[in-house]
Amino acid sequence: MANHPPFAGGRRTPGADRALPDGYCGSVDDSRKIIGSWIEGPGAGTEQFGPEFGYRGRRLGLPEEGPGSIASTGRRLVAILVDWWLCALIAYGLISHRDPVVANYWAMFVFFVLSVLTLGSVGSTPGKRLLGLRVVRLDGSRISVAQAALRSFLLLLAIPALVWDRDGRGLHDKAVATVEVRI
Repeated sequence: MANHPPFAGGRRTPGADRALPDGYCGSVDDSRKIIGSWIEGPGAGTEQFGPEFGYRGRRLGLPEEGPGSIASTGRRLVAILVDWWLCALIAYGLISHRDPVVANYWAMFVFFVLSVLTLGSVGSTPGKRLLGLRVVRLDGSRISVAQAALRSFLLLLAIPALVWDRDGRGLHDKAVATVEVRI
């Protein structure tokens, strides 16, 4: 082993956690633990909380199961696919005069309008209603049209909907203080 300092150019060198010939004995944090927790997923660091960590929605005061509990990811995904299919069908048949390229562009607009109108008035889109879901404020009341508009816009951006917290709420829900629950 070459006689080198534990930090070369501001970076740790291999073997920096062992005693070097000049008597230096440094330590390196075990990055394998950090990588392991990343690979194991979002629940990897929850062992320290024990059984009081709870279920999805506990922090929000929602029940574990039944009406008012957080909607499962599968149901939410199927609901958005049903809504998107419905909007694509409307765009294809009524707006674009059966031109599929034009229909794809209009489908996003139809999805936005459908989401804002239905979420702002009854709290569910047709797909959500079909699967027994609704979107509510954190206090359980109906969301406003402005909240529905911002939530729908962020949903169309896709990335905010793909970043979730431990309760399964996407950034689009966190931005407008809403949660998708079972009816």
